[in-house]
Amino acid sequence: MNKNRWLIALSAIAIHLSIGGAYAYSVYKIPIVTEMGWSETDVTVAFTIMMGLAGFAAALFGSLVEKMGPRKSAMVAAVLFGAGQAGAGVAIAMDSVVMYWLTYGVLSGLGMGIGYIAPVSTLVKWFPDRRGLATGMAVLGFGSGALITAPVAANLMEAVGISTTYFILGASYFTLMILGASYIAPPKPGYMPATMKTAADSGKAVVKKDLAVMSAREAVKTKHFWMLWSMHLVNVTAGIMMISVASPMAQEIVGLSVAGAAAMVGIMGLFNGGGRLIWAAVSDYIGRSNVFVIFFTAQLITFIVLPHTTNVILFQALIFLVVSCYGGGFSNLPAFASDLFGTKQLGVIHGYLLTTWSLGGIFGPLLVNTIKNSYGSYIPVFYVFAGLIAASLIISITLRANVRKQIALKAASQNVGDVSTTQ
Repeated sequence: MNKNRWLIALSAIAIHLSIGGAYAYSVYKIPIVTEMGWSETDVTVAFTIMMGLAGFAAALFGSLVEKMGPRKSAMVAAVLFGAGQAGAGVAIAMDSVVMYWLTYGVLSGLGMGIGYIAPVSTLVKWFPDRRGLATGMAVLGFGSGALITAPVAANLMEAVGISTTYFILGASYFTLMILGASYIAPPKPGYMPATMKTAADSGKAVVKKDLAVMSAREAVKTKHFWMLWSMHLVNVTAGIMMISVASPMAQEIVGLSVAGAAAMVGIMGLFNGGGRLIWAAVSDYIGRSNVFVIFFTAQLITFIVLPHTTNVILFQALIFLVVSCYGGGFSNLPAFASDLFGTKQLGVIHGYLLTTWSLGGIFGPLLVNTIKNSYGSYIPVFYVFAGLIAASLIISITLRANVRKQIALKAASQNVGDVSTTQ
């Protein structure tokens, strides 16, 4: 059966849209605290477990995902994530906090981690001509999941209660993920879309080659891997920090009202999702390394300017910029990794890189809260992160120069003028 690559992309979006619904956890917090009498900490712990486990699960099960293939892996993710969400309904019905942690936290976290990486390496193989766009589409689905789930869950809880809401959404996620998994499959080795093949055969375009073709074990021994890992860790930490305290920070520094801050948080979600698609699509034209240089240059300027900003509009615009870079980092990460290490074991390599997701989720909020409690102000936070971002900017520029040098050496040795997307 011939597969349509755009339907493959749609299948990936269906999977990511489902697991991304977990980001709507905040709509459950007050209803659960009010109805069940659980503390806010108890409810938040489940989300912390889920998000922390998701990144590490991607790393731990990356090799298993490669062996099983995207279809079986996505089906396993559907069972785990669907059971985790539905199981949360059982936990609510039984008034068991521990079960809530094990279902919403552990099962959903495992399903999210496996479901996140399962379709990505496959998409990259289907879109050798538009790797950035391909990963951007999938990750946009993940970033947009909460936008759909939040209002649906809120209305359902009012109509049928918390437990039944979890049952309905768990079943819906499972169904949507199974539908996506049933179609997704890798292309034949060496696949090129017709337009790309025609252009290559006619000499109108040069097929862009990866810098290397490596296994995950080989990739983690290279400086390129750890440079990319470090860059993404800082990008994620800065983004999650900003997301976690944007509302109180804006109220304290520029006097934004509570309602205005809430509206700003909603708009941040649009920039988070939109940044995933736009920055990834742009990277297909200007190169992944250039996009990361832009990320850190823009954020360095932002974190230096923010402490001195009194204009409400400018302050919010700068925050939106940081959040768009945060989202864009996630969509560029697998595309950049495929440029550097090939697609041989991209799922495993991507999983290892996603440990930054878990670490950033821990260190971002922890760092900002520690600094705020120590100095009684958010202002020092900007300078600390400016230092981290400056270091990442240096790393990104060094990585770009190093990759360009290797491409030039490779081209010279082969006596061809290949130009890589990583330039």
